[in-house]
Amino acid sequence: MACGSGSNTKMSSPNVSTMAVTAGTVDQQMSPVLFEVFGEIWNVQTRLGQGVSASVYRVSSGRASSAAVKEFQLDTQGGDYGYHKERSVLESIQGHKNIVTLYGVFTNHDPFGVATHCLLLELLDVSVSELLVRVSNQGHSMWLIQHCARDVLEALVFLHREGYVHADLKPRNVLWSADDECFKLIDFGLSFKEGHQDVKYIQTDGYRAPEAELQNSLARAGLEGSSGCTTAVDLWSLGIILLEMFSGIKLKETIKSQEWKDNSSAIVDQIFSSNALVYPAIPVYHLRDLIKSMLHNDPKLRSTAEAALINPFFSIPFAPHIEDLVLLPTPVLRLLNVIDDSHLNNEDEYEDIIEDMKEECQKYGTVVSLLIPKENPGKGQVFVEYGNAGDSKEAQRLLTGRTFDDERKTYRFGTT
Repeated sequence: MACGSGSNTKMSSPNVSTMAVTAGTVDQQMSPVLFEVFGEIWNVQTRLGQGVSASVYRVSSGRASSAAVKEFQLDTQGGDYGYHKERSVLESIQGHKNIVTLYGVFTNHDPFGVATHCLLLELLDVSVSELLVRVSNQGHSMWLIQHCARDVLEALVFLHREGYVHADLKPRNVLWSADDECFKLIDFGLSFKEGHQDVKYIQTDGYRAPEAELQNSLARAGLEGSSGCTTAVDLWSLGIILLEMFSGIKLKETIKSQEWKDNSSAIVDQIFSSNALVYPAIPVYHLRDLIKSMLHNDPKLRSTAEAALINPFFSIPFAPHIEDLVLLPTPVLRLLNVIDDSHLNNEDEYEDIIEDMKEECQKYGTVVSLLIPKENPGKGQVFVEYGNAGDSKEAQRLLTGRTFDDERKTYRFGTT
């Protein structure tokens, strides 16, 4: 996904119409190609995802404006409970930097007269789920794990103080914002006020707390538990997410095993001991302690979000690796294989190259700074800082593999 603009502007609920549809799209469903909101046209660029109750689209109203539209389908009874529920939660928790921004709401009418409710949301970047795929079987850096853990915990502190349980925390619902350079929570469709749980089945398999598993089983049998789930279910889910980020392994089958049910603490120890040589000992110890505090079977013994934030793990300063900067979109674009050593050693040529690079890169957005190191690390690479991550991503897309000629030389771009 691409980043959003970070605006907190709210829209009311105008009627909008889908101007056209395309046939034969994903899942053989018809998708809108544009939405009209307050007279402004938002073109649908791609479908980002689809669930049972809603589809999410990336939309754009021009080069500078991108957002996401979550379009809700009518439920089996022809109602729109899911839309009203998520809208209500999002409107109640707006304003925190680690929670996705709701720009506005609107009603869409397709060419057949069917009305659907939509949320216009901040468009974010890569999810933790995608990050796990990119480092298959290898753990993430301590910087990235710490960054994600702190951002999610700060969101949970705010959410829980407002009385809400997220109830569906998983890697796919934690996304990176390139503009704000932080992780944010999305998808509040299963969220509820603690003590007033109105959803029988909560959380996703693999990230479901033991008490939620029991409650779901009772619900399937037509029975009711003694009480609803609490904010502790969110801490369980986060503990599993962090364990997967550390190990680089999806743990769904492990968590379903009898060995995990018998002694999850021993399995956590085993995972950490197998990766101990890759990381410094003290941060590993603190991270293991933090994760264990979230994975007590008894929710009353589980750490709260506030308590987790004062774990010593968060007092250790880490620096991002170059791999982290490649994984997470930022306003800085790195260009590879453009400059060879011979040009770096000639001062006149070096200055000419910098001017050439600036002139070319400014075609795709405002260039804040441009650096070409003459020594390692980064020797001969071109680092271009754009005014925002959107311009950086667009420049990356348009520059990759491109060649342009100047009076002095020919440049060919490779990017990361």
